[in-house]
Amino acid sequence: MRQDSSITEIKGIGEKTKKLFEKMGVYTVGDILLHFPRNYIQYPHPVPIDEMTAEHMQTEDKLAIVARIERTPVTRSGRHMQVTLLVIGSPGHQIQLIWYRMPYIRNTLTHGKYFVFYGNVHIKDGKFVMEQPVVYTPEAYQEIENCFLPVYTLTSGITNNLMIKTMRQALDEEELLTDFLPGEIRTRRKLCEYNYAVKQIHFPDTMERLIEARKRLVFDEFFLFIMGMQYQKEKRTRQENRFVMEHPEFVEDLIQKLPYELTGAQRRALHDVTENMQGPYAMQRLIQGDVGSGKTILAFLAMAWCAQNGYQSAIMAPTEVLAQQHYETFQKLCEQFGLHFPVILLTGSMTAKQKRSAYERLELYENALIVGTHALIQEKPTYANLALVITDEQHRFGVRQREEFAQKGDMPHILVMSATPIPRTLAIIIYGDMDISVVDEVPARRLPIKNCVVNTAYRPKAYAFVADEVKKGHQAYVICPLVEASEETQGENVIDYSKTLMEELPSGIQVGVLHGKMKSSKKNEIMQEFAENKIQVLVSTTVVEVGVNVPNATVMLIENADRFGLAQLHQLRGRVGRGDAQSYCIMINASSAKTAKKRLEILNKSNDGFFIASEDLKLRGPGDFFGIRQSGDLVFALADIYQDAAVLQEASEEVKTILEEDPELTEPGHHILQKKMMQFQEEQLSKMNL
Repeated sequence: MRQDSSITEIKGIGEKTKKLFEKMGVYTVGDILLHFPRNYIQYPHPVPIDEMTAEHMQTEDKLAIVARIERTPVTRSGRHMQVTLLVIGSPGHQIQLIWYRMPYIRNTLTHGKYFVFYGNVHIKDGKFVMEQPVVYTPEAYQEIENCFLPVYTLTSGITNNLMIKTMRQALDEEELLTDFLPGEIRTRRKLCEYNYAVKQIHFPDTMERLIEARKRLVFDEFFLFIMGMQYQKEKRTRQENRFVMEHPEFVEDLIQKLPYELTGAQRRALHDVTENMQGPYAMQRLIQGDVGSGKTILAFLAMAWCAQNGYQSAIMAPTEVLAQQHYETFQKLCEQFGLHFPVILLTGSMTAKQKRSAYERLELYENALIVGTHALIQEKPTYANLALVITDEQHRFGVRQREEFAQKGDMPHILVMSATPIPRTLAIIIYGDMDISVVDEVPARRLPIKNCVVNTAYRPKAYAFVADEVKKGHQAYVICPLVEASEETQGENVIDYSKTLMEELPSGIQVGVLHGKMKSSKKNEIMQEFAENKIQVLVSTTVVEVGVNVPNATVMLIENADRFGLAQLHQLRGRVGRGDAQSYCIMINASSAKTAKKRLEILNKSNDGFFIASEDLKLRGPGDFFGIRQSGDLVFALADIYQDAAVLQEASEEVKTILEEDPELTEPGHHILQKKMMQFQEEQLSKMNL
């Protein structure tokens, strides 16, 4: 069995299971080995039921409870499922155990015997409850206690147990993976061998070995990413600016016509862009600005300047909803300024007829402002005179996409816009092939968002507040972590929550639903209705996190806020506060844990994305491997640019050393490195489905 062998060479994987694995992007034995755990279960020492304290009950971690069966379990048949109930413990230390669709569990729970129950404890209807606990005999639990059991990201039809069994068989092969990292780097950076790291990341013997394995694999991800970026940069050399950009006063004239003043930061960034576009070399610039800092108007001004000089420009958005909004915004701005430049939209969900029309217009109009999704870099579009390409929310695209986009024109200027709050020192490494402008001021006309963190008892007041804002003519978002109810996962879901709101809010208020499982056309339809105020309250999952601009929305109500990462909550909050009216963010904390309260308090006190990212890092610490993933991060399996900043720096230094000595990677031993780098870039593209 080799690394490139089909997954079917692993015992027990037939054609049917192979197709399920392929849905997860797993085709070969090498793919399965690099499908890393998203978490681990470390079974804790079991606590006797009568020694349970309130502190035990309020932890966010799963508990193991030892109890003697003193009662007979009861099974009740509901409308949709059978529910089995059992109360364990003495008065004052009682917990109700609940199993759904598992009536056979009664046969396992023998009266008078001791069992270990493993799961999360939470309060439901005033009682301590453990839902769907896993049941062990004390002897069976002792065998797994303190072991690290990997938990994988799965698809329907693949269980975690099947994943573990498959992984163990694949790892039985000795030295299956080639260690591409030069030995001197491993020695210098105290990194373990590659095969050892892969085995330990899946089935760690100890916490120390898990830390050791993770450091090696995180180093690899950073090293390959930076190597790919810098290698392309070395090969590319600075391209001559082939576009004559005249009349900079045109941009200043547009600025004077705006109904508001640009901030100092916006002006500085725009000056950087215009200077670059008139300079001797093609622009490669990143504009980094927090949510709501006003990057979109800068993109429009640069694109309008291109059109004035007779050139095309294009902006690529990560979602169709955002592309549609940019398209409408640019059309309105052209109308407002009396500009007769064509604005062309191109997205994947357009009909064949609409696409043909867009392609024809692309070839016809040499001064068009072009807006779209990744459809802009697919094979068919032919551009007439492309001078500027802009990628919005760059962290969702890779270096290769930028290259592909640029190749559509004759080495156009490249402008990247990102709302990810990356500290400048890290940004210089990650975007090492680009100049950086930071937009670190919020437009003066925007009032700071008022925040509050409350518990679930506040819901009736929150609903009344939403109704009051709608009465004033405003709109509201409500964010839930789930699409629909789940037995396995606790949390509010958009389907049931929208029904609740329809009952709680006055009858004239229209409530809409939006989630990622909808077709693109339906999502666009819902968002259009919300933008036109036909829907006043939008109940959604985090699909609205990127690319929704409804200035009339003044309330962001986030349910189970404790379930989201801080950066993600900050992105969500950025959907309001985009108009002139005062806006509010209400975060409902459903957790009683102190850590959840402490984290949310950071958001409560600050609207600064850079500060929030920094504080989030301090709270997590080096032991929280998979904790709160930064929303929209570059596509790494394990690495986190905040948590692993020191490793990022080390990887950057090693890449620099290698490329200074061997820019073309032609030396013996470096061909394996070059092959691995190319493979890593392809994997990144695949993960983003581009």
